[in-house]
Amino acid sequence: MAEMNMRRRSALLGAIILILLAAVYAAGALMPDAAFAPDFSSSRLAPSLDHLFGTDWLGRDLLARTVKGLSVSITVGVVASLVSAVIAALVGVASAMGSRRVDAAVAWLIDLVMGVPHTILVVLISFACGRGMTGLIIGISATHWTSLARVIRAEVMQLREREFVAVSRSLGKSGPWILVNHMLPHIVPQFVVGLVLMFPHAILHEAAVSFLGFGLPPEQPAIGIILSESMSYISSGMWWPAVFPGAALVCIVLLFDRLGDSLKTLLDPYSAHE
Repeated sequence: MAEMNMRRRSALLGAIILILLAAVYAAGALMPDAAFAPDFSSSRLAPSLDHLFGTDWLGRDLLARTVKGLSVSITVGVVASLVSAVIAALVGVASAMGSRRVDAAVAWLIDLVMGVPHTILVVLISFACGRGMTGLIIGISATHWTSLARVIRAEVMQLREREFVAVSRSLGKSGPWILVNHMLPHIVPQFVVGLVLMFPHAILHEAAVSFLGFGLPPEQPAIGIILSESMSYISSGMWWPAVFPGAALVCIVLLFDRLGDSLKTLLDPYSAHE
């Protein structure tokens, strides 16, 4: 009963978080550019009822720019995490089901990618791919698959020793049949949870790289761009362009992280007992 109640609470919390994230994304995606157009008569206004987050040095409404930037961050995070999770699944399964040479090559590649700081690697890949959203997505996708690949590899290695797999082999079932019917159904929970838990990392790296000037272009309403621009004015007392967008980004990251925990409780029976 306690386990069922925990799962119900996790399902309810996960649904609420999904609705909140979908609302933020939809609000930003559907927002017209006129909502955060420059208005020099409203330049540098502190937070008020008219402008909840205040305005920047060009008179642009910071709440509208923040919501638009969060939708951009969610887009980058979802696409990059999905591509990275697929890479992790393919690499992890190939490492566990392949020969020792394949396993050793994959282990070497994982150590190589993890040995370089992610931010530096994302900057280099993004710059080599022409920067912008495409380069940023490629950079994040190419650097965030390693941890999930290790988890999937370990899971498949354990499944290879299970009795039902040995029985299938003794009955003459092929490797691809065993992979599709035995391996893939068991790694779906790890894949889904790992995919969701990649979102916070992807969003933070998108903001960090854009903040450094190697990600999204300056005209793009992104959180990293807003925070980067705010550094030039924070010493003059304009604290709101840095505080409110940064706090909104942290809230989105925490929501994704909590969503991952809820999914883990739903999909992993052992975590429910913990």
